[in-house]
Amino acid sequence: MFVNLTEVLLNEGRVVTMQAEPEIRQIMIGKETFPVSSITPFAMTFTNLEKGKARVEVEGKIIFSTCCSRCLKEVDTALELAIDRTVFAPDRAPSSEDDDQEYMNGYQMDIEELLCNEIVINWPMKILCRPDCHGICRQCGQDLNTGTCDCDTFVPDPRMAVIKDIFNGSKEV
Repeated sequence: MFVNLTEVLLNEGRVVTMQAEPEIRQIMIGKETFPVSSITPFAMTFTNLEKGKARVEVEGKIIFSTCCSRCLKEVDTALELAIDRTVFAPDRAPSSEDDDQEYMNGYQMDIEELLCNEIVINWPMKILCRPDCHGICRQCGQDLNTGTCDCDTFVPDPRMAVIKDIFNGSKEV
């Protein structure tokens, strides 16, 4: 979805407010795809700061389906975005080696590209079905949120392996 910013970038003091519902149906992070369950209309405000320079403010919420990082149950996760960027007209863009405005195409702004970049930046480190999720058993795969299993969960300290080998090597004691 492209928004024409010509009017905002060329007219000093100009403010344009609008709402739009992006057509993002899935989110790609690396090689994984996450389906979008729902998306609220995003409130967008474009404010001219000076000729050829504008401030872009975008706020909204997107809900996507993914798996819990511990127990692997499917869970809907909400991600609230609050974007505040400065964009430039093509002839006023500051010269830099890394182009931070890949979502700008002349005076057109690709809102979905901007949102996708922000989703990747704001992606949660760990997604849990609930804060006290116990996960799954490492040996049998039992969901520890629904019950316990009889697996031996003792994990020996690897630093003590050498001493254990000494005792196992001398059976004379």
